[in-house]
Amino acid sequence: MSILPQGEELRKAVKWISDKKQYESETDLNKLIQQAGLKFNLSPKDEAYLERFINEG
Repeated sequence: MSILPQGEELRKAVKWISDKKQYESETDLNKLIQQAGLKFNLSPKDEAYLERFINEG
C-alpha cells in the first residue's frame, strides 16, 4: 500500500509524473515537478511537498 498525498491535484500530479517518467526515463525529475506545478496549478507549498514525496519514493 502506498501513501498518496492529500488533494486531488497533487494525486494527479504524482500520477502524471509517474507516467512521464515511465515513458521518458531520461527526463529530469525536477523539470517534471516544475511542469506538473504549472499543469495542475499547484501552489509553491504543494510543489515543495511533491518534490519531497517524489524524491523519498
